[in-house]
Amino acid sequence: MRWADLETAEPDVAAAVLGRFRAARHHVLATLTLDGSPRVSGTEVDVWRGDLVVGSMVGARKAADLGRDPRFALHAHTGDGSMADGDAKLAGTAQEVLDAEELADYVADRHPPEPFQLFRLLVATAVLTDLQGDGIRVRTLRPGRPLTTVVRGSAAPE
Repeated sequence: MRWADLETAEPDVAAAVLGRFRAARHHVLATLTLDGSPRVSGTEVDVWRGDLVVGSMVGARKAADLGRDPRFALHAHTGDGSMADGDAKLAGTAQEVLDAEELADYVADRHPPEPFQLFRLLVATAVLTDLQGDGIRVRTLRPGRPLTTVVRGSAAPE
């Protein structure tokens, strides 16, 4: 689903997830290499025109990985380790933005260093983990399914 769809489906969870991505500049993007093994790369995340997007230098490994196999996982910077504002993770597929007019609009609006490649992230799973009492709460959202919530630890129901 597009980011805008996630915001419509579960505005509170989407706001909390986006808050984690906006709390720090750099995050960890996992892609798949040619042989199927994972690769992690640093990346910045932006919301533009209702889409979650990441950019890449032309020819970067992460861009090559996403061009070959669009599956990704994205983990928000965890901050100070306190989990005060939760931990956010996304997974899905990336679509490279190739439309020249759309790329020109993005450049005019965001002024990225050029040359670059831009990828729209389609979210298949959004997970927000936060503290609840002495335990943790894990909220998971998948397209077409209701939000699921699991509480673990001493705060979990018996």
